[in-house]
Amino acid sequence: MSNDISQLLQEWPYDPQDPIRIIPAQDGRSVLQVRLPLGIEQYELDGRPDGKRILAHDTVLEMLHHRLQQHIVENAADAGFVLDEDDAQRLQAEAILFYYRYLMLFQVSEYERVERDTDHNLQVCDLFERYGDDPDTRNAVLQFKPYILRMHAMARIMQCMQGNQDEQARAIVEETIATIESMEEIDTPAFQFERLRSLKYLYTVRKQISEAVLPVNPEQRLQRELSQAVAEENYERAAEIRDRLRNLGRDV
Repeated sequence: MSNDISQLLQEWPYDPQDPIRIIPAQDGRSVLQVRLPLGIEQYELDGRPDGKRILAHDTVLEMLHHRLQQHIVENAADAGFVLDEDDAQRLQAEAILFYYRYLMLFQVSEYERVERDTDHNLQVCDLFERYGDDPDTRNAVLQFKPYILRMHAMARIMQCMQGNQDEQARAIVEETIATIESMEEIDTPAFQFERLRSLKYLYTVRKQISEAVLPVNPEQRLQRELSQAVAEENYERAAEIRDRLRNLGRDV
């Protein structure tokens, strides 16, 4: 069997506005693929994005939760449980894999899976907050928590909007804004940027939910906004606009 993937690349030309697909694998499971200018990435839809298992556990996070529970049983408390350097590195690397996947899943409106993957990374943040032993490693993860909270909220909000649950969507926005506003400061540029950006984004979403109106000539306006969002690599916004276009009866 040849390792040359030229034919596969020719059969699926790179299109920056439509680079993601979910296809059936040979064993019947579905996988997510991303077409890049020079190749293809493939993600498992469930479990770890790379399909690996960690010492009979689905994820590093699950393994560490199991170890934490064992520690609590043996010591009657979680006192003394810490993430060592190896734990921290493996957990951080896994969180990055989940980040890549939920970013792609958001673009194809797989909001339930985005909610699941962002919840995974929020649990990673919780472990670092409670048991992270090294402040630098701890902050390297927690500085991105405002962004993860925003993505988690948007996945839930989009599901609510699909079900015409405007009040529930508004409550999620308000809860997430309050959570991000009350977060403990982390003295890194990334934290300051992500918190400000996430709050501005959620303020806009709150306004859009409250107004619940489309502009004049909505389809043309949304098409322009979609092109701009893709050009700016704002994939969250692009996915949202695609959903709104589909609601207008246009397949994009």
